[in-house]
Amino acid sequence: MEFRTYQPDLLIDGKRMQDHLRCAVSWWHTFGTTGSDPFGMPTMKYPWDSITDPLSRGLAKMDAGFEFISRLRIPFYCFHDVDLVDEGDTPAETDRRMRRLVDHAKQWQKETGIQLLWGTANLTGHPRYMNGAATNPDLSVVARAALQVQRTLDATIELGGANYVFWGGREGYLSLHNTDMRREKDHYARFLEMARDYGRKNGFTGPFLIEPKPMEPSKHQYDYDAETVVGFLRHYGLDSDFKLNIEVNHATLAGHSFTHDLQVAADAGLFCSIDANRGDEQNGWDTDQFPINILELTEAMLVILQAGGFTTGGINFDAKVRRNSIDPDDRIIAHISGMDAFAKALLAASSILKESPYLSARAARYASFDSETGRRFEQGGMTLPELAAMAASTPEPVLASGRQEWFESVITRHI
Repeated sequence: MEFRTYQPDLLIDGKRMQDHLRCAVSWWHTFGTTGSDPFGMPTMKYPWDSITDPLSRGLAKMDAGFEFISRLRIPFYCFHDVDLVDEGDTPAETDRRMRRLVDHAKQWQKETGIQLLWGTANLTGHPRYMNGAATNPDLSVVARAALQVQRTLDATIELGGANYVFWGGREGYLSLHNTDMRREKDHYARFLEMARDYGRKNGFTGPFLIEPKPMEPSKHQYDYDAETVVGFLRHYGLDSDFKLNIEVNHATLAGHSFTHDLQVAADAGLFCSIDANRGDEQNGWDTDQFPINILELTEAMLVILQAGGFTTGGINFDAKVRRNSIDPDDRIIAHISGMDAFAKALLAASSILKESPYLSARAARYASFDSETGRRFEQGGMTLPELAAMAASTPEPVLASGRQEWFESVITRHI
């Protein structure tokens, strides 16, 4: 139960390891996971579960949560609104409870120095959202979602949150027979515009983040993958205020690697943050296990470092211990293992970029485009007949190896 690689103050390329990684604890999985699954009842109980009053229960959980985060010296946390306290019977009662929890969190943040990486509203769990939230065919449900987002944005702003996240778990469809997809996506964009305008008007200066996921619980979600989200944001003119929060397991559910979605977001200039976890290759769903695959994480850190690293974003451990991991120590060990794994990956990726020919070897594959003719092509100075004439007057191209095994060997040598 101690860090073996993670050293918060270790300088890497002139920047502290803690500032490179910006690790965060997820309130929902760490302090709310029950161990239940579609085939079994909860296996985990918390000391605050016996408290019947929702407000008192939320305060007790927050005390334990900040103690946990402080002991591990993790600099950030993330929350959904309903993670902090249960909804009340009326909006006014929910507002009262949320107000009390935000005041309590502010005091804890002041005492510990722990900061809020991002907040978000849970627009998936309540029965009212069974047909979506911002994309619901009933305006009264969309209005409820707006109320919830406004309340959570207010809390995020007051707590100094660096980002605000939208995860559209039910923003999608189960059947096209009863779905006007074009209208729903228009409504989703309009909803995001309204949230952006409200946030900016009330002092939120950070980026709004979209978290892609292809399915589950919906059959098809409108934030399917990074490429889809980039296209959506650009289509609706939202790409100056919105960026992406990429989750490992969501990328793999979309049939991609984590690094693929990271690279898509980075190439679009819209990368910001990640939800760190992993799936199980033998399971077909979002298992949210703690990340320990050093190769996968090194490949991810290569992309992140080349994209300039984290700015307002960071590494949120959106991961939960297993159903039969019921000891309190299991959560501590899981976070330590995850942070050590990312620390190893950071060190390896930094070494690869500084000390190996990895980048120059990749650039060499495109050397023909660095010629005068190649630059004309890339800059739009050639016509199709000119490019075709080039082929007609030159010999058959010589095949060149992609050297995939060499690139992979460079990475494994530095791990």
